Amino acid sequence: MKYFNNLLTASLAAIIASQAQAAVPPQEAARLGNQLTLVGAEQAANADGSIPAYQGGLTTPPPAFKAGDTFRPDPFADEKPLLVIDGKNVAQYKDQLTAVTAELISRYPSFRIEVYPSHRTATLPKALLDNTLKNATGAKSLENGMAIENVLPGVPFPIPQSGAEAMWNHLLRYQGVAQKAKYDSWNVDAAGVAALATTGLAFNGFPIYEDLNKVIDAKDTYFQTKLYYTGPTRRVGESLMLKDSANPLANPRRAWQYLPGQRRVKLAPSLAYDTPNPGTAGSGTFDDVYVFNGALDRYDWKLVGKKEMFVPYNTYRLTYMKDAKQLTTANHLNPELVRWEKHRVWVVEGTLKSGSRHIYHKRRFYLDEDSWFALASDQYDARGQLYRGSYSFFTQSYDVATPNNNPHVVYDLIGGSYNANGLIGPHGGIEYIAPLSNAQWSPEALAGAGIR
Repeated sequence: MKYFNNLLTASLAAIIASQAQAAVPPQEAARLGNQLTLVGAEQAANADGSIPAYQGGLTTPPPAFKAGDTFRPDPFADEKPLLVIDGKNVAQYKDQLTAVTAELISRYPSFRIEVYPSHRTATLPKALLDNTLKNATGAKSLENGMAIENVLPGVPFPIPQSGAEAMWNHLLRYQGVAQKAKYDSWNVDAAGVAALATTGLAFNGFPIYEDLNKVIDAKDTYFQTKLYYTGPTRRVGESLMLKDSANPLANPRRAWQYLPGQRRVKLAPSLAYDTPNPGTAGSGTFDDVYVFNGALDRYDWKLVGKKEMFVPYNTYRLTYMKDAKQLTTANHLNPELVRWEKHRVWVVEGTLKSGSRHIYHKRRFYLDEDSWFALASDQYDARGQLYRGSYSFFTQSYDVATPNNNPHVVYDLIGGSYNANGLIGPHGGIEYIAPLSNAQWSPEALAGAGIR
């Protein structure tokens, strides 16, 4: 009996350990605000100074900015590239490039990356940094990392212990309390022909940031989006709405869609995972949006470590470019308009679980150490072949202490096409607004606005 009790105790302990990941001990958390910034980034510069020490981020708008404007001028507009990486020297820098970046350089002679001085511009409001410090010793991940517990609004795991925790930092990244933006999505096919896929009006809400003193509950919605399509003509009047919760196993994504021809709102549970995103002409899935979104449950996640890499960063010129046609050149975005910098990123790898289904067998993500935004990804198919890759384009909204990662692009290396989504420049930028009411987030509200 004693042996049985010991075995039972050990079994229960193993089950509990698999279900919950403890927070870091106080002595580890004490590094925050010292060697580490309050979000867990390295405080110091790198060895050769090409990545500067963190000095608090960009909090002062440039002189050209007009208070209250949604169009944010580039504070680094006068800088020139320090380095250009192209087909002639890509081998020298390959270890500091994502696999997709190296492939694009090798495949297209017209593709290059122009590397500018690095600026660590990301910053968050003080209340969120205070919460992040508390999360370091209080937050927990549940269900083998698939859900979270005892998290305050802020970075949940500034010192992540697993790949899943690092991905939660991306999923819960601060983007304001609510946003409003009109945007374009463009598809460029293998022949280099660019076509407008959609023009839409987007409302994004982040309800967990409405009350900074409230611990996030498993049922709480951490992200919700409502899209109204205003172009092209064939899509005018369509709309959709998505909501994601802090425990997607217990409370899976809820989605609704309104189609003018049917004149009713329908539940749309398939708008997740690897369902093809119709706005990308087959170049991307629903969980490719913003490099990654949605539930983590179809993958085993590994925290590979931190690495110095060249990534798109401080891309004000691209983000606020008013003419989308200047961006969407054949085969790839116009390299003259994409700013690259060297930054430290967390590398996280997801491998498809046995018995799970997804078109990507392996995924590698590169998360910015200063903001936890996913800046890039490499996606592999079941044969181990490099299939697709994504980038998001980071800017700091310096007037409101809020990071932003519109727009984003997905490259399909098999089909030779790409999709550039969330192009807000042609429509005036991004507006940070007060939260919409609960009634405005109801399916009925989606129907009322979608009728034409």
